[in-house]
Amino acid sequence: MRCTLLVPAALVLSSFPLSAQSVDSLIAKYVQASGGMTKIQALQTLRRTGKYTGGGGFEAVVMQENKRPNSVRQEFSLQGMTGINAYDGHDGWKIEPWQGKRDPESLGEDEMHGILDDADFDGPLVNYQAKGNKVEFQGTEQIEGSDAYKLKVTRPNGDVSFYYLDTEYYVPIRIDTQRMIRGAPQEFETSLGDYKQVNGVYLPFSSESGPKGSSSTNRGKITYDKIEANVPLESVRFTRPGTRP
Repeated sequence: MRCTLLVPAALVLSSFPLSAQSVDSLIAKYVQASGGMTKIQALQTLRRTGKYTGGGGFEAVVMQENKRPNSVRQEFSLQGMTGINAYDGHDGWKIEPWQGKRDPESLGEDEMHGILDDADFDGPLVNYQAKGNKVEFQGTEQIEGSDAYKLKVTRPNGDVSFYYLDTEYYVPIRIDTQRMIRGAPQEFETSLGDYKQVNGVYLPFSSESGPKGSSSTNRGKITYDKIEANVPLESVRFTRPGTRP
């Protein structure tokens, strides 16, 4: 899936020769092309709303709220019921009403890995060293017919992601992730597209995810129709009900 990038020509930065590329220079270009560090850090909260489309035309309404530094709440609404996955920086929990469960429960191991990724407000590349992430430049690869710079990101928990940055706009167009869950390897891939400005920062408005190498029928697509920045979000939104923030 090729990105639809609405980026002004002024943000298209000249490419370094491949031999001169480095992790920090690529990340600096990514930060600048995204809007610059000042505008990125000016974002304190984000609320994304849209729809999820799965195989066979299955659809649901989705909403994700993020608050610095690492709180996230995700809602998934279907047939009049709303499920919740959330993380407040310390505790991950969920409510699954379609399972007949109305009380919050702890997230499972695989769910915790995923929500920790979603809770990282700026993603693993920005300020990667302070987050304990290791980033390696691994050259270029063809991603669905387009050249992309490949960065390997290793997180402190052992999860490994490969970020593919568009060679013209320096934004991620695909992310491949490898995790060990209960001793077994799991691999996922996510394609990102439809970048638009939100308070001066370019964010993807669409993503398509699934097991690595899976067909489109086994993938889910999220399309956001609105992303709002700096909306008031109380900390209690992310805290497990029945506990103190």
